[in-house]
Amino acid sequence: MMDLPTMISFRHAALAVALLSVAPALAGNTLVPAGAPVAVAKSGLTVTPAGEWNRLGARPGRNAETWTRDGDPLNDLTFYGGIVDGQPIIREVSRRSKPLPRFAGTMLLSDVPALFEQSYRIGFDTPLMEIQKVEPVAFAGHKGVRFTYQFTRPEEDVRRLGEGHATIVAGRLYMTTFEAPAIFYFDRDIAAARAIATSATLP
Repeated sequence: MMDLPTMISFRHAALAVALLSVAPALAGNTLVPAGAPVAVAKSGLTVTPAGEWNRLGARPGRNAETWTRDGDPLNDLTFYGGIVDGQPIIREVSRRSKPLPRFAGTMLLSDVPALFEQSYRIGFDTPLMEIQKVEPVAFAGHKGVRFTYQFTRPEEDVRRLGEGHATIVAGRLYMTTFEAPAIFYFDRDIAAARAIATSATLP
């Protein structure tokens, strides 16, 4: 019979294999080195990672990009850079049958978590999305908002936790979100993701 630490490690390994086995192979990934400022999401938003990450070639939206350490099913750090008025934050599946909500330059910071929640509900076709906590913070040198959330994708039976930081500058939305399975991966990597969010700057 396995002892408890061995059993927990086995569960982590099984979860990783299960999630990565359904993840599509992505071409064009690049290494993001530690310690150097890097502009993200085709914008002036700049962050400085303390450790190495992988930038995925596939983008979740026109002005967005995703970094990961072990594959985005296990740790997903996404940046949204300069989302303009009338633009959705993620790529639409079908604008006609499943239109996404759009960012408005007149939105308040307190409106951003609701925009994010509705985008996930529609984009991932899941009712299992919940914003849990919203609080004011500084982000990228400006007034911002931090929010936590949890969700489950329809094709998985995995509860994911997430944390976002956002600001609106000159009518454009800048945001970073980190999400990972509630089992092991979120707790392991959230400190590194928060450090990256803290390092964010805008000109």
